Amino acid sequence: MKPCTHTDFIQPVTPSSRGCEECLTMGDRWVHLRICLTCGHVGCCDSSKNKHATKHFQTTEHPIVQSFEPNEQWRWCYIDKTYV
Repeated sequence: MKPCTHTDFIQPVTPSSRGCEECLTMGDRWVHLRICLTCGHVGCCDSSKNKHATKHFQTTEHPIVQSFEPNEQWRWCYIDKTYV
């Protein structure tokens, strides 16, 4: 794996919601949550049917998300396709 080259996009963020922002609006469910480390958007993972975290990246190009699950601290860079 090549290293992530987008860590300069990581900002101190406040979560946009307590669950997937779009799923809550739609009244839908999610599997796991991810938080954007550029703006704080909370979206559902790719195991969820709506894949809102990835859609947020595709719309905004904010490259790095972190798990928003209890006891998980990993981060993922969509552009470099690697853990941060």
